[in-house]
Amino acid sequence: MKTTALILAGGCLLFSGTAAMAQDVAAGQTVFETRCTGCHGSGGMGGELGPRITDRVQGKDDEALSTVVREGFPNSGMPAFQLADGDLANLVAYLHTFQPPTQERERISVRTIGGETLSGEVMNQSNWSLQLLDDSGRLVLLRKAGDLYRRATSEKDWSTYHGGLDGNRFTTLTQVNHDNVNRLAPKWTFTMPNVGQSQTTPIVIGGVMYVTSANECWALDAGTGAEIWHYQVPRTEGLIGNAAGGINRGVAVSGDRLFMVTDHAHIVALNRFTGEPIWDTEMADWRQNYNATSAPLIVGDLVVSGTAGGDEGVRGFVAAFDQRTGDEVWRTWTVPLAGEPGSETWQGGGIAHPSAAAWFTGNYDAELGLVYWQTGNPGPDLNGDYRLGDNLYSDSMLSLDAKTGEMKWYFQYTPHDVWDWDAEQPFVLVDRLWDGQQRKLLLHAARNGFFYVLDRTNGEFLLGKKFVNNLTWATGLDEKGRPMKVAGTEPSTEGQEACPSLLGATNWYSTSFSHDTGLYYLQTLEACDIFTKRPNDWEAGKGYFGGSRQYSPDKKPQKILRAIDIVTGDVKWELPQAGPGTSWGGVLGTASGLVIYADDSGALAAVHARTGEPLWHFPMSNLWKASPMTYMVDGKQFVGIASGPNIVAFGLID
Repeated sequence: MKTTALILAGGCLLFSGTAAMAQDVAAGQTVFETRCTGCHGSGGMGGELGPRITDRVQGKDDEALSTVVREGFPNSGMPAFQLADGDLANLVAYLHTFQPPTQERERISVRTIGGETLSGEVMNQSNWSLQLLDDSGRLVLLRKAGDLYRRATSEKDWSTYHGGLDGNRFTTLTQVNHDNVNRLAPKWTFTMPNVGQSQTTPIVIGGVMYVTSANECWALDAGTGAEIWHYQVPRTEGLIGNAAGGINRGVAVSGDRLFMVTDHAHIVALNRFTGEPIWDTEMADWRQNYNATSAPLIVGDLVVSGTAGGDEGVRGFVAAFDQRTGDEVWRTWTVPLAGEPGSETWQGGGIAHPSAAAWFTGNYDAELGLVYWQTGNPGPDLNGDYRLGDNLYSDSMLSLDAKTGEMKWYFQYTPHDVWDWDAEQPFVLVDRLWDGQQRKLLLHAARNGFFYVLDRTNGEFLLGKKFVNNLTWATGLDEKGRPMKVAGTEPSTEGQEACPSLLGATNWYSTSFSHDTGLYYLQTLEACDIFTKRPNDWEAGKGYFGGSRQYSPDKKPQKILRAIDIVTGDVKWELPQAGPGTSWGGVLGTASGLVIYADDSGALAAVHARTGEPLWHFPMSNLWKASPMTYMVDGKQFVGIASGPNIVAFGLID
């Protein structure tokens, strides 16, 4: 049975498994005191070298616990412990007696400089700030002012994963500008314990920040970084896919509720003031290779999500759930069943496990009543022999009725994709003049290397142009936006070069559009791959990739920040970056004329939005897997980003 350590610390015995058959608990306590207390403290309450484990062993079986003890995790500092069978059984029995510590919150009353008396439960407190759950059940953020307190102010939220329902990671805040950006510096940090490379984007609502890792969520005071509450459920053993690696990109918030997905393809609702669970709904069976990684989307009274599993042969879907109850309201499948309209675009047996997972966060136009959601690659990823045809509705943009899920239109970017160029890249909804007429546009730079402008009312193709130099699989797009493919660039059994690489000309990292400049900003990757295909039968619990890839040996990957004129598709300026080409950080645009981006060298940096002139950078020495956002609390603009296991909030040095 596969087991996973919950926490690892130098030389400490850490457990992740399930409790054992009952043996001699007293004898097990003796084993713990002689072998484990040095790290984890008396009764497992935590010590200098190891964390508390009293709340980490519930619901775990004896086989899993025993495996962790016997095998250890040497690469993470935990040695193997070779105990006699009887001692091991007794130890696990003792662990089974551990109970999570009860946390009685202190009740206090405080006075504010405005003359208020506030009463409630202390969620966190320091000499400088207080986070209080008041008697109405709402969070109050306070700052010390002598013997009194003042209420923290929250002037500008970051309310969705992308910053707004239009998907545009662009802010109207202007406090940070050309003249002072060189004074940006970290103001606070928060470390998410036992997290590796976080991909979360912080959400800030009313001065409270919400950040996630797999099956975990933290609420923080956005002005100080102080932890307010922490929610966690166990990771799913035996899971495959991206969520098995700990990926979770964030939450959605509506009213007093917070929504997030779990690694095993559930969607859950929490009280956003306390972290208490409200409901838990299964979206799909993880045993059939489903998992989930990305932030849901608020759509009126619904919360909408898809799942991951596109490299594991799931059948993709977008589903909407009632925010109050968690009941499913509608579900739109991204691939038809055999015999349904559209199934004729799947010739062969591939339609049985088609992929096209809708794993990334979409956007919503409330005026039109339409939800827009991008879909993933068909499966198997690199072998199209089982699925000849266009393979609808993979690699597509879907327009769905927000109330019913009915598909209104679609646009497919890469018909019969055999390079894993899913359409799961951020896109932006823009209202703007086009050829002299006011139009509702959808801007999308796709992984396949082309930039697209669509009319989002009907899916009409308006513009398409390549935005990278290395693009060999197509000569361009026809008048309908369909790619004109180049023969001989598909994967072969011997290996065939094609550009861009499998990682794409861009990917899921954030983009931004400025109405002031008319430019669309994005991180791009110049790279080519040797694509190899192989036979691949689908199995539960296994990948469904259908081949492999490696970088072309004579072309060094390079990340380049680019600004695209949306009217012409021309690249107006570009900024090549020094680095290995392996970072996954995006951009943030500001009304003060900045583009803040995650540089491939590991720095957070800012450039002039009109020219690309470098203005500021701060070395973080980090392989970026997250994108920046911004908000204003206590009258000060912050720029937040996840860096490794840390949430870092930058602000202006006074």
